[in-house]
Amino acid sequence: MKKFLKILAFIFTALFVYAAAVQYNDPDAVKWYAIYGLAALASLLFGLGKLRVMWAIILTVFYLGLTIYTWPQKFEGVTIGEGDIINIERGREALGLLIAGIMMAIYAITNRKS
Repeated sequence: MKKFLKILAFIFTALFVYAAAVQYNDPDAVKWYAIYGLAALASLLFGLGKLRVMWAIILTVFYLGLTIYTWPQKFEGVTIGEGDIINIERGREALGLLIAGIMMAIYAITNRKS
């Protein structure tokens, strides 16, 4: 199980780097570079066995808090044309943050057990 989680962490390292890279045309790209870059760094550190449990807990709270803050008042999906573009964009951002938060929680729980 531990080996599976390390492999998963390396996969999410690549996914978070990709998520940051595709933000180049976003009006607030630097913010998303930092958000996804931090998630990528934490994933890499977890994969290498160097992520401390306290940092994983802090990052879990950070990403889940940002998810709640970013969540649109009316979730209309993630596909363009299904609703108000601002709600769709905020929904996409919130789901990305939720994924990062879930991964940080997995890292925290796994680190705490070991």
